[in-house]
Amino acid sequence: MRGDLERGTKKETALSVEQQVMIALRFYGSGSHLQVVGDTMGFDKSTVSRVIDRVTDSLVAMKDDFISWPDNQRKNVIRAGFYEKAGFPNVVGCIDGTHIRITGPSIDEPAFVNRKGFHSINVQAICDHEGRFTNISARWPGSAHDSHVFRTSAIGQHLENGYQGIGQGVLLGDSGYPCRQFLLTPYRQPAAGRGQARFNRSHIAQQGQQ
Repeated sequence: MRGDLERGTKKETALSVEQQVMIALRFYGSGSHLQVVGDTMGFDKSTVSRVIDRVTDSLVAMKDDFISWPDNQRKNVIRAGFYEKAGFPNVVGCIDGTHIRITGPSIDEPAFVNRKGFHSINVQAICDHEGRFTNISARWPGSAHDSHVFRTSAIGQHLENGYQGIGQGVLLGDSGYPCRQFLLTPYRQPAAGRGQARFNRSHIAQQGQQ
């Protein structure tokens, strides 16, 4: 990443790599308009825009080095980690969606308004027992339901079409997802007795760790 951001920084007025990263982090963390970020940090809007594009492109280029679906050996480590946390066996990931606030776009603007009333991208994430991302899907507007995002995602289609049994592990998701043999969700109304209630407690404990 440093090599990407050091290009073109030979000018006396050029920003250092550290300054570029700080500008991008400020924008990512606040979701503010470019002008606001620029005024806060002492740079003009056009500079902020170029820096954010440059840092974002560099991060995207490295994504596969840090976010990847686990192989069988790694899945075994994840299974053991989840079981140690809450006693839930054979879990290879927890899945959930999160709404990343954006400025309302000029095209198809209503589709980006989520159920809470602000503009967003509905980002689906899967993480392991240590909270590390193993899969990300960030292609749907805020109005899209979590179940739709999963069903149309690459990992969702992979599991739907290629799942070969519990030996491949399972994902845990909340009630916003459909219950499948590879994606377990809580019981909405646990039956009397200990089994379903215990299942829900362990499920919630796993989700709460992430």
